[in-house]
Amino acid sequence: MVVQRAECRPAVSESYMKLKKLQIEESTKPLRFSQKLEKAITTNYKPVSNHSHNVEYEKRKKEEGKRARADKQKVLEMLFSAFEKHQYYNIRDLVDITKQPVIYLKEILREIGVYNSRGPHKSTWELKPEYRHYEEGQEDEEEKIE
Repeated sequence: MVVQRAECRPAVSESYMKLKKLQIEESTKPLRFSQKLEKAITTNYKPVSNHSHNVEYEKRKKEEGKRARADKQKVLEMLFSAFEKHQYYNIRDLVDITKQPVIYLKEILREIGVYNSRGPHKSTWELKPEYRHYEEGQEDEEEKIE
């Protein structure tokens, strides 16, 4: 809450006038200026047809080859083990984990997961409530069978 209002003015002295003069001179200087170079710059880079990091990336891609569709059950096991570590994953991370094509992975995720299109976990997948803690239930079932 404002109780009192005051207006201040600087004391007009020699030092204040020098300061203001310097400020005005600085503001009138151009921000950019051209200057003549004494000798040519010799540190310019020559064009390269393909950079080394691009070559390494291409080699890695060729070694991996096309992503082949694995058995659905194996992919489900990989997904459930991943979802035990974290609740939310984006599609890129799941592709890296499972090494499966995006389309195939999305088909499987639509069956077992929910896509979050808004909220704090936007653009991520999480398991449907009935599949959460799947591994614990599966181990119990396997023990009963044996």
